[in-house]
Amino acid sequence: MADDGLFGELPEQSAPCTEVVPRGAPRLREPVRDQVELRAVDIDSLIGQDHPVRVIWAYVEGLDLSELEDRVKARENRPGYPAPSPRLLLALWLYATSDGVGSARALDRLCDSHDVYRWLCGGVSLNHHTLSDFRVGCADLLDRLLVEHLVALNEAGLVDLEKLTQDGVRIRASAGTGSFRREATLDRQMAQAGAVVEELKREVDADPEASNRRIRAAKERAARERSERVQAAQAALAEIKRKRKQLDDKGGNGKKPKEPRASTTDPQARVMKMADAGFRPAYNVQVASAAGELIVVAIDVDNSGSDRGLMRPMLERTRARLKRLPRRYLADGGFCSGEDIEWAHGEGIEVYCPPPKSRSGVDPFLPRSNDGPGVAAWRARMASEAGKAQYQARTICECIHARWRNWDLRQLTVRGIAKVRAVVLRYALTNNILQGHRLVKA
Repeated sequence: MADDGLFGELPEQSAPCTEVVPRGAPRLREPVRDQVELRAVDIDSLIGQDHPVRVIWAYVEGLDLSELEDRVKARENRPGYPAPSPRLLLALWLYATSDGVGSARALDRLCDSHDVYRWLCGGVSLNHHTLSDFRVGCADLLDRLLVEHLVALNEAGLVDLEKLTQDGVRIRASAGTGSFRREATLDRQMAQAGAVVEELKREVDADPEASNRRIRAAKERAARERSERVQAAQAALAEIKRKRKQLDDKGGNGKKPKEPRASTTDPQARVMKMADAGFRPAYNVQVASAAGELIVVAIDVDNSGSDRGLMRPMLERTRARLKRLPRRYLADGGFCSGEDIEWAHGEGIEVYCPPPKSRSGVDPFLPRSNDGPGVAAWRARMASEAGKAQYQARTICECIHARWRNWDLRQLTVRGIAKVRAVVLRYALTNNILQGHRLVKA
């Protein structure tokens, strides 16, 4: 059949157009950042109901912080700009600790840019000076809060204080290895600093120009602070010599001592052997915790590079804080001291601590002729299967140090044992608040 018969009524089709039509520029949505917008934002809805910051704020809300509020100078019917609430400052630092923030300047920036910190602030403006002063100025309060929180957990049956563990962690100090100087160098630097201070004092008194006088006064202050740091290093050097003399009187450790040195940056820091076998300026932080619950019971900060002899001071601190002593005490092998074990035995405490290996190959669990009743009972206890089973609960306390490492407690940003203690107490309280919340939920 012909094609005309089937499709004769259709219109004639035109040939396809081969002409190229220009596509034009693409239409895109570009950001415009200088436009003004009016937004209605409920910041409370941005924070989840199970967020850790709500746990910390709920804890802080129920505290009695009158001792901090009494320090505020701005009072009703008196002039003065209102101070930030101590409750807010405490909550900010507790949450910042769990968030790995240890710098006051970094926390100040987060209060302006991060929703969680803005939620905590609730429109209250802060500055890094206020945050920095609060960070190290409330160690006694943190110590009291740690005890009160621990007692509350014990009364709720969430923590067993009959069995405690002790372990130490060395934390890098805020001082360089090159800041350690020997006695001759410190004497020379002290003389130089004193001469600079005296010269600048004469220039300030004789200069009639106010601007130059302010500049020289700033230089004098810097030189005076340098002189004070060198003087503190000299005092630390004298303390090191005194401790070495006590060690020598007891027979020494068999090693030839090196000439002592002290840091002009942080005089209380000491060079210690770290976990990676390196040697760096650090502090020895001692932690006593409830075995199995990851709850910190007490902390102490020392600048001794060895854990030996630190068991009794921690037990005495625990008794002073809790008005009681544990029935069982688990410690690392580095804490083994015959004097401490005998003292603990006299107080009715069973010490679980592996004895150090003998270089001569003698079984360390065998009794010695000079063993007291406490040490003899300790050796027999650690040789038994029941004693080894009890000691296995000690290893979980390492998780507290691991958690602090995850919170970036690797190098301190403050100097001096008093300030370091305030920082570590904050880490301990933050750990107990969040861990106690987990225990309650469980």
